[in-house]
Amino acid sequence: MLDIGPLELVALVVLAVLIFGPDKLPKMIQDVSRTLRKIRQFSESAKEDIRSELGPEFKDFEFEDLNPKAFVRKHVLDKDELGLKEIRNGFDLKAEMTDVTDAVHGRTGDAAAPGAAPSASDGGSPARPDLLKKRDKPEPGERPPFDSDAT
Repeated sequence: MLDIGPLELVALVVLAVLIFGPDKLPKMIQDVSRTLRKIRQFSESAKEDIRSELGPEFKDFEFEDLNPKAFVRKHVLDKDELGLKEIRNGFDLKAEMTDVTDAVHGRTGDAAAPGAAPSASDGGSPARPDLLKKRDKPEPGERPPFDSDAT
């Protein structure tokens, strides 16, 4: 109940008795419960009015569905009308990552085995320079590399 512990509940009751007094406290509790009941009835009648105005195609409309998390859970994740489970199960992350690394290193899937880079001994040379290899010193007359993210 609203994360109120037993000690806090006792403290609230004692505080209410001290503020309103033992003779007015039952009347206050009746007034508060009557007000809450009227608010609840007003809310339910407003929901029913909205449902009746929307028409018969929205007879199963729930206002809890207006919460984005509940809406996505109900209409996308629970139902498999879109074939999302097939897409999710058909996605092979390891194969996708291998394809991406091969494309970055300039290898084709047929020419090189996964994880093997072409070398001069194979008779092939890399199509692009090795971007991961660091040079020790720049060549004479060459400016050192500039890293815009480091400044």
